[in-house]
Amino acid sequence: MSTPPVPILVAVAWPYASGSRHLGHLAGAYLPADVFARFQRLAGNRVLMVSGSDVHGTPITVRADAEGVTPAEIADRYHAEFLDAWERLAITWDCYTSTGTENHGAVTHDMFLRLLEKGHIDRRTGEQFFDVEAGRFLPDRYIEGTCPHCGYAEARGDQCEDCGRTLDPEELLGPRSKITGAEPEVRSTDHFYLRLSDFEESLGAWLDGREGWRRHVLNFSKGWIEEGLQDRAITRDLDWGITVPVDGFGDDKRIYVWFEAVIGYLSAAKEWARRQGDPEAWRDWWEGDDARSVYFIGKDNIPFHTIIWPAMLTGYGDLNLPTDVPANQYLTFKGGKASASRGVGLTIGEGLRLFEPDALRYALAASFPEQSDTDISVEEIARRTNDELVATWGNLVNRVLSMVNAMCDGVVPEPGDRTDADLALLAGVDAALVTAADQIDRVELRAALRTAMEAAAEVNAYLNVTEPWKLARTDPDRARVVLGTALDAVNGVRVAFSPYLPFSSSVLEEVLGPVEGWHRPELSPGRPIDKPTPLFAKVDLEALESGEPG
Repeated sequence: MSTPPVPILVAVAWPYASGSRHLGHLAGAYLPADVFARFQRLAGNRVLMVSGSDVHGTPITVRADAEGVTPAEIADRYHAEFLDAWERLAITWDCYTSTGTENHGAVTHDMFLRLLEKGHIDRRTGEQFFDVEAGRFLPDRYIEGTCPHCGYAEARGDQCEDCGRTLDPEELLGPRSKITGAEPEVRSTDHFYLRLSDFEESLGAWLDGREGWRRHVLNFSKGWIEEGLQDRAITRDLDWGITVPVDGFGDDKRIYVWFEAVIGYLSAAKEWARRQGDPEAWRDWWEGDDARSVYFIGKDNIPFHTIIWPAMLTGYGDLNLPTDVPANQYLTFKGGKASASRGVGLTIGEGLRLFEPDALRYALAASFPEQSDTDISVEEIARRTNDELVATWGNLVNRVLSMVNAMCDGVVPEPGDRTDADLALLAGVDAALVTAADQIDRVELRAALRTAMEAAAEVNAYLNVTEPWKLARTDPDRARVVLGTALDAVNGVRVAFSPYLPFSSSVLEEVLGPVEGWHRPELSPGRPIDKPTPLFAKVDLEALESGEPG
């Protein structure tokens, strides 16, 4: 009996539309989510993969100020760049939108007002830094200083990029305004606060019940609970962002980006539902008892997705909490953490200029920082492309298709009488698909890619032992059986690679037919097999060193 399809929400971090995203972002959230979503669709589940550009973050206003343009111009520029990158990488969004839509504003207002009505948001007079020279209150990211936890001298007012700790601006040592460089003074201002303390006990119990979560995610989250949850201001003195839906609160205040950005997962699902002509369709992923929700983020965003967002969902009521938050660690470049604001690491556009999309996807997937920080370089991407992708998988496909074309009259041969070794090879490929499915479902994506590559290596080893090119002269019937077996094996291995390598998988579909499920497809004897062209181009290391595409 087949298992009924499961609604799976693949919720992916919303990139700030404040600058180009780098390969650390791609390896941290966007590519893992796409691999996972592609697999779940092939496994027969109902996937809804959502995200969008965060167009309200203070990084956008900081950049707009620096360039002398409006925040909207910055947001529009980078939103368009993101859309181009996703298309070039074949990221399979069901809904990629932005926080600038009317829909998102309405859903944010609904969340705010429900929490306010239920007493989980209250209004308080607090203190905030004010730049006297600029004559304005300073949002968190307009303040820099020294991190009190690790001593990093360029920590932001909301977070330290070096140690990853979430901060409040008043915690910074030696704070200074990014606008004027002056030391800001503290002044009183009214804001709304999310009462995280209301949820300390329930979130602690919920986190204790999480099974299969990555250790660093649970340790980080439980650390917040053990320290005691602090109520957090969710409005800011800004004129760029979503308005506060309370009369008389002031036109110069907006909802804080980290309160409203996580609501984007819900608003994007509702936007998708309306696009389908069924405005209530989102409920299957947010209210269904059998639904799963998996959040793909970087580790610096862990508390927002394991503490703040679950608190908001709990307070709102009747919405599913995250099933898993498989946050990745950092991808580093020659020892330095990839960072858009600090200019460390290749941008996605630079990566695509140097490497074919599948090669870039493969090398990053082989280096996903799932359990610890992982270092990568241009040279490492080139090495993995040449020594693994081209030499093992690309070479296997090319040699099998070429031999079938030359020795089997250019068609899929009849299976014939297969030996125990032939049958063992196919059983091994089928077992690899089962193993990879379990690995991807647990978001062990690096391991699943290794499983696929090991299966390809087994087919190569089988060919080296059976030597069909020699059999063709002495026992042509046996040669056809061997090549038919190898072709069937390749047909299974390509399924394991398909979530990672969409472009080359599409090329193979033209030759071998579509992949319609997570199983080895049957090949019909007599199907034409055209002479192949190489799936991947070998990277020219000398050209790379000169800065030219390989």
